[in-house]
Amino acid sequence: MFTSVLMIEKALTSADVEFVTTLHGEEPVFFHVLLQPRGDQADRLLRAIDDIALGELDEAAREGETPEGAGEQALDVSLLALRAAGSRAEGRLVEDHPLDALKSLVAEVGADEVIVLTDPHYVEEFFHRDWASRARHKVGVPVLKLFSHSKA
Repeated sequence: MFTSVLMIEKALTSADVEFVTTLHGEEPVFFHVLLQPRGDQADRLLRAIDDIALGELDEAAREGETPEGAGEQALDVSLLALRAAGSRAEGRLVEDHPLDALKSLVAEVGADEVIVLTDPHYVEEFFHRDWASRARHKVGVPVLKLFSHSKA
């Protein structure tokens, strides 16, 4: 069985689930999901600038806001969707230091790869401050950066 650590910032859409569950063809995959809601992330200034650059002024104004319980709900929805697609899946919320949590989980489960699945964050990516860019130097396994197919 192939072991993937899937790092996300919001609930997976059905298109996202289909995308990640078909990456390895017929080989069974066990997903270990780490979810840190967007509002909990440390680089809020970069995210707000990114929102403004993309013309999403409402998002920039709400940067840092996460409704109570939204993270748990997004994680539950994502795990159920991965399981419904035939994969094994377990997950946890990340409150602080997502890359430290990622590094620990990769070592703990003997992951074969890391998949970072988020909306585009062009400013962060330009400055190599996105999760995938930073994880490539930390985890010791291949890191695949994918963009979410639609807004959840």
